[in-house]
Amino acid sequence: MIRWHVYLLRCADGTLYTGITNNLSARLAAHNAGKGAKYTRSRLPVTLVWSRVMRSATAARKKEAAIKQMTRIEKEGMLASGS
Repeated sequence: MIRWHVYLLRCADGTLYTGITNNLSARLAAHNAGKGAKYTRSRLPVTLVWSRVMRSATAARKKEAAIKQMTRIEKEGMLASGS
């Protein structure tokens, strides 16, 4: 069974990046090698600050979309509360 993760990265410039993957450690390594998302390539290094395992790719995509609709303040609040 494939486990899907929704994750947030904090980039070197302090911005947050949200993504999904089915291999979190490989995806984090790809981001830090400059082979991840275009957004993170110019903001290295990145640090994993939050992740959640989801039941399916569909659930992961929905959670990712919901997080991307949040303001930075809402995302920071989510991180602070550990939600």
